[in-house]
Amino acid sequence: MQNSQIAARRAAAISRGVGVTTQVYAHKAENAEIWDVEGRRYIDFAAGIAVVNTGHRHPKVIEAVKAQLDSFTHTCHQVVPYENYVALAEKLNAAVPGDFAKKTIFVTTGAEAVENAVKIARAATNRPAVIAFTGGFHGRTFMGMTLTGKVQPYKAGFGAMMPDVFHVPFPVELHGVSIEDSLSVLDKLFKAAVDPARVAAFIVEPVQGEGGFYEVPRAFMEKLQDVARKHGILLIADEVQTGFARTGKLFAMEHYGVVPDITTMAKGLGGGFPIAAVTGRAEIMDAPAPGGLGGTYGGNPIGVAAGLAVLEVIEEEGLCERAVSLGNRLKQRLSSLAASVPQIADVRGPGFMNAVEFNIPGTPAPDPEFTNRVREKALERGLILLTCGVYGNVIRFLAPITIPDDVFSEALDILEAALLSAKEG
Repeated sequence: MQNSQIAARRAAAISRGVGVTTQVYAHKAENAEIWDVEGRRYIDFAAGIAVVNTGHRHPKVIEAVKAQLDSFTHTCHQVVPYENYVALAEKLNAAVPGDFAKKTIFVTTGAEAVENAVKIARAATNRPAVIAFTGGFHGRTFMGMTLTGKVQPYKAGFGAMMPDVFHVPFPVELHGVSIEDSLSVLDKLFKAAVDPARVAAFIVEPVQGEGGFYEVPRAFMEKLQDVARKHGILLIADEVQTGFARTGKLFAMEHYGVVPDITTMAKGLGGGFPIAAVTGRAEIMDAPAPGGLGGTYGGNPIGVAAGLAVLEVIEEEGLCERAVSLGNRLKQRLSSLAASVPQIADVRGPGFMNAVEFNIPGTPAPDPEFTNRVREKALERGLILLTCGVYGNVIRFLAPITIPDDVFSEALDILEAALLSAKEG
């Protein structure tokens, strides 16, 4: 079977609204490698968008899932509950930042986690408004895309967004937006658009994902916490992409010493199986009445079994420490190429959540064409990369943290060749 044959069938059968980055159709995957239907091997620097942090088909995850398959696959936790749901909730309650009693719910996707976090915050505060940030990404459901601070392709053509959602500029010094600029807009927002006494929550990604892998400056995160406390506003940390060892900590908020009231999780928690979670202060999580939270597939026992195994793998294999080591190697390699590739404007990111941003040489203007050329040159050589950023001029690196050293070295060589080749046109 050929990739082109499946691509033709896909075009005829599937809505064009479901975009794809490559026309590589997977046949098999193992750790950080994927083989397509034509037998060609690729090194995976996407990890299903930060999902398989523990690698494709990690033996411990697969073993846990097989054991659960032999017991039962679905009862609906709201009908006939099961112990492993409780066990994973206990582990997340202990692991999520915050020295206070916590409770957890499980759903299926990151967007669902965000939706429920907003529901919980509104129920706990009896306030309707939510403040998010430009460039942020929080999902494709209506509340999720309303919170998302990027129009194309997420909001375009879908009509009116949800009410009582406001956006503040995300502080990015590289783009001329300082911490003071963001705080000034927030202050004006409180004076001109929404009474802070009506605001239920701030929602923020500690490192923006789709927005370009920009970290929240520590001073801004601390100030955001101060403002939240002053006005009785809850702080929601969207850790859907940053969670589970990706940034060198189990959760990115651990880098700040700032404790969120509610944390959303998905992606890396399931190691390739669908599961998402919301964890927060116990009294906040208990605000909704029984039946107000849940979902038919929420906390599916297979996803829960995978999640328990993922947490064990992260601890046993020291993946937080490995993320730091791999990220440092990647950033050093990219930085060493800056003189040869003048399009490189910035290399950044904590742990193994790294990015390189490209501008037109000698200008602050984004260069999305060069960015996409690098992605295409890398794919031709067998390396799968993802782009991101409001201007489409950022390549983000999300390889499995379990990637073998020799495969990682091979990928870095391919990346260098792709950058140099793209520079030539």
